[in-house]
Amino acid sequence: MMIQNPITWPNGARCACCITFDMDADSLIHVEHPRDGHRRVSAISMLRYGPTVAVPRIVETYKRLQLRQTFFVPAWCIETYPAAVEAILESGSELAHHSWIHENPIEQTAEEEAHWLDRGIAVIERVSGRKPRGWRAPLYNFSDRSLDFLIARGFTYDASLMGDDIPYLIESRATGKRLVEIPSHWGLDDWPQYVHAIDLDYVMPVRAPSQGFAVYVQEFESAYRHGGLWVPVVHPFASGRLSRWDVFAQFLEKVLARGDVWFAPMEEIAAHVTALTNSGAYSPHIELIPQYDRPVGRVFGGG
Repeated sequence: MMIQNPITWPNGARCACCITFDMDADSLIHVEHPRDGHRRVSAISMLRYGPTVAVPRIVETYKRLQLRQTFFVPAWCIETYPAAVEAILESGSELAHHSWIHENPIEQTAEEEAHWLDRGIAVIERVSGRKPRGWRAPLYNFSDRSLDFLIARGFTYDASLMGDDIPYLIESRATGKRLVEIPSHWGLDDWPQYVHAIDLDYVMPVRAPSQGFAVYVQEFESAYRHGGLWVPVVHPFASGRLSRWDVFAQFLEKVLARGDVWFAPMEEIAAHVTALTNSGAYSPHIELIPQYDRPVGRVFGGG
């Protein structure tokens, strides 16, 4: 078997899927250019397209197809674009934590990381009426302290890591406590396919929608064939563009017609894994976090 420790999905589904949109909007510009980001009008317009045009389009597709998925949104974006967040919540999709303003946890002190995590939690609770269940680190920058902060605050899952083809558990080196990890990887991220942003120092050869989306189709078919997990990490300003989302929506219609694919918000996928694990019906892969407790670099030579 391609997956050595397969998991059983609900109702006999062949695989589990969650399209995770990271609605970063123009937080990216303000973090990258803190002194003059406000002057970069064209770049801001490109990123604002996400919450103002793409999110309503995506949510309407979800309503038509009766899908509920997960949106990771920085708290600053939640406050800056309330209409987009209201549409997400009204559709029944999950609002998950994605930093305060896309800051990098690895570059923060422990106090700073905890402060901005708590500030984001407060915003999500105020807007949605519930504390967030899941977190994705900005640009996957999960620090050596992130797991303990998440566990202490009652999160049920993380979606930042890339250590398996199916959900697994990450265990704190400090406390022995665990969290469900719902992994993805760069092959399912839309930045290499579609993003061309000079102001963000990221310039790629932009692919035609059908060509860029071919990556996702091949990833899905492997997950479907082998009982895996399909978690695109996509952005409204990129994948939510008219032609790209048109291709995406047509694909979703075809996949849903198969009748044996489980689409669910990440919190429900995490709950399923937890229930199977607690009942003894499944024993997931466990990874100790951080993987190393000290630097592993060394000076070679000298005996």
